[in-house]
Amino acid sequence: MLVDSFGRVATDLRVSLTDRCNLRCSYCMPPEGLEWLPKPELLTGDEIVRLVRIGVERLGIAEVRFTGGEPLLRRELVDIVSRSAALTPRPHLSITTNGIGLDRLAAPLTAAGLDRVNVSLDTLDRDTFVKLAHRDRLPDVLAGLAAADAAGLRPVKVNSVLMRGVNDHEPAALLGYCLERGYELRFIEQMPLDAQHGWRRDTMVTADEILAHLLTRFDLVPEDPGERGSAPAERFLVNGGPATVGVIGSVTRPFCGSCDRVRLTADGQIRNCLFATEESDLRAALRGGASDDELAERWASAVRVKKAGHGIDDPSFLQPARPMSAIGG
Repeated sequence: MLVDSFGRVATDLRVSLTDRCNLRCSYCMPPEGLEWLPKPELLTGDEIVRLVRIGVERLGIAEVRFTGGEPLLRRELVDIVSRSAALTPRPHLSITTNGIGLDRLAAPLTAAGLDRVNVSLDTLDRDTFVKLAHRDRLPDVLAGLAAADAAGLRPVKVNSVLMRGVNDHEPAALLGYCLERGYELRFIEQMPLDAQHGWRRDTMVTADEILAHLLTRFDLVPEDPGERGSAPAERFLVNGGPATVGVIGSVTRPFCGSCDRVRLTADGQIRNCLFATEESDLRAALRGGASDDELAERWASAVRVKKAGHGIDDPSFLQPARPMSAIGG
């Protein structure tokens, strides 16, 4: 198993398939984009599936989420999902996506074995979407959400990041939209993972602020007080339930003590924390002829030294050199 020195067991693997994205969300990257990884540096589809297999068969990985960048841009996505779904024991498979292109891929991904999707939706206003993402693609995102629901990729989860002075007035509207369609909404505090390194704690919209805004229109009650486990979201019953809304207070309400996640970047680096400043290179070992046992031991060693927490509140905190798009969510 993937156990760190604090006794936490990593069972949730986030696999970045590409650092590329077709949006330019301001909390992630600059409007002009970034310098993408050269194709030879990216793991091939076969390499990704091999590492997923090692994680599942040898290291206790039970859930695999494909991320990016934008994972729908990876041409082999359907094949990677299909081959991952054929593993024993079968992992739970999901993707985190901006939804662009999901209208045509939802059905093939469902047939390949995908269980669920998380779709980013930060605003319902087209002009605000353009301001945030620097692309006029809101209708495509909404179409992708509808297609995922129609294909049975339920529960369809929606991720929203609020930016002060941009979309921080929209929590209630976003929740109403999701309630009407049966989507599960999760608000995520903005994290210091932007390529521009412009994040500031004093301008971040906090979990407390989000909940205060929602309470002006909805009755919220904690779903299972004290039963959060390793789930990143604090979930609240909306107007008595059964519908819920979640708030992921990554900064102000950290859940590091129960974290069960480990990340594989698109270029084959193991990251034991989203905010890690060090990585362990599996790609070089893999391409150098390492056996499954050797790769598994390298992976386990990387997780073993995971720190107690991300340390954002520590004066010595350093933002990772890689932005979110190059790490994988």
